[in-house]
Amino acid sequence: MKINRIHHVAYRCKNAKETVAFYRDLLDMEFMLAIAEDEVPSTKEPDPYMHVFLDAGQGNVLAFFEIPNAPDMDRDNNTPLWVQHIAFEVDTIDELTEAKTRLEDAGISVLGPTDHTIFKSIYFFDPNGHRIELAANTAKPGMLEELKRVAPAMLDEWDKTKKAPQHAAWLHSGEDFPGK
Repeated sequence: MKINRIHHVAYRCKNAKETVAFYRDLLDMEFMLAIAEDEVPSTKEPDPYMHVFLDAGQGNVLAFFEIPNAPDMDRDNNTPLWVQHIAFEVDTIDELTEAKTRLEDAGISVLGPTDHTIFKSIYFFDPNGHRIELAANTAKPGMLEELKRVAPAMLDEWDKTKKAPQHAAWLHSGEDFPGK
């Protein structure tokens, strides 16, 4: 089997119309389609829903379900807020800066830019409480290849120690990239 790409990712939303407006108006995603049913097709449960789909670029689709008869949305309170998020790529640092300004002008609190050495990111929350990241790549030649090279050793060490391996400490330490 060969996976071609992600067909779509789906999250829950509080209000489908508000969610579409946020992603359409602030992140320039095209509203592609909506599906509404009174019964869940896979389980046949009677549970009305609105399922909306947005174009996240290059064939990537972001979808949301509004399910009004379910208990109010909540999050996994055992997972820190910074862990679960959706990250979208923009082309340049200038676009990242412009997005931050646009979001802040709309009253959205934005964290960053944060420098991750191979990319810079900003973080904010959508109207549903989902954390969103916008990232612009900044990797120098060889950096991604080096990270891929050390990934198996890092994973093995982490699995044994549950402490951060130092194979790629240069990412956040300020040290020079070893392939420089």
